[in-house]
Amino acid sequence: MKFDQILHNRKSTRSFHSRPVNEKDITAIIEAARLAPSACNSQTWRFVTVTRREVIRNICQEAMRPIVPNKWLEQAPLVIVGCSQLDVIANRIGGRITGIEYYQIDLGIAMEHMVLKATELGLGTCWIGWFDENRLKEILGIPKRIKVSALLAVGYPKNDSSRKRKRKPIEKIVFSEKWGQPF
Repeated sequence: MKFDQILHNRKSTRSFHSRPVNEKDITAIIEAARLAPSACNSQTWRFVTVTRREVIRNICQEAMRPIVPNKWLEQAPLVIVGCSQLDVIANRIGGRITGIEYYQIDLGIAMEHMVLKATELGLGTCWIGWFDENRLKEILGIPKRIKVSALLAVGYPKNDSSRKRKRKPIEKIVFSEKWGQPF
């Protein structure tokens, strides 16, 4: 699949077949993240892969926030937990100086690499940011010094909704040379 096809095929999947994601594909997805760039090559991202049904069920029942509990996550055969190691000096000092949380940017890039690789492999994904970090850390034994920023549900899509995703036109999102100047 060509890169443009991957971009156009990627969509948020919230309904999965129970078919497990094989270890070779999980490794390929993690390898895509490992190759992502990071501030000062700090590589602060860390990941926990969860495939055991009872653990995924526990995450859904215990660590999802109310109102939008994302109960569909329980169907996903793979959940990748995106974490950051905050004690790396490039992130601590750089963030204090600039006010930019580089670890968040780095993790976002690495996780999007995973999303694109999963799409290439015929897998669906969905980012989740609506969870109780402390409860999730308890369930998965993640140390306090580690920041959990996102979950990624991964699996074989159950329904291929071919409806076209609406996207804003380029002229609504890009300016040329100065804010407000048409592209």
